[in-house]
Amino acid sequence: MSSIYLLTNTLVTFITIYTYIIIIRVLLTWFPNIDWYSQPFAAISQITDPYLNLFRSFIPPLGGIDISPILAILLLQVAGSLIGGLPGAFAYY
Repeated sequence: MSSIYLLTNTLVTFITIYTYIIIIRVLLTWFPNIDWYSQPFAAISQITDPYLNLFRSFIPPLGGIDISPILAILLLQVAGSLIGGLPGAFAYY
């Protein structure tokens, strides 16, 4: 197993897990009685907020609905697809 394959596989796995964590965070925001300052919700918020805040800074909520996670997940999926295709690009070298 080459080191490029191992690195890209690790990055794709990280991106997949991070995408699932963002989806869990989005689903949890539908429950208004969740205390985001208690564990494990505080950990999820600390993990996902820095990335989501990048998109919230230039995409304001539309009608009270925050659509920044959609763009954040889309960008993660594109990055995962691009990174996942890298081992095939280096197969002939």
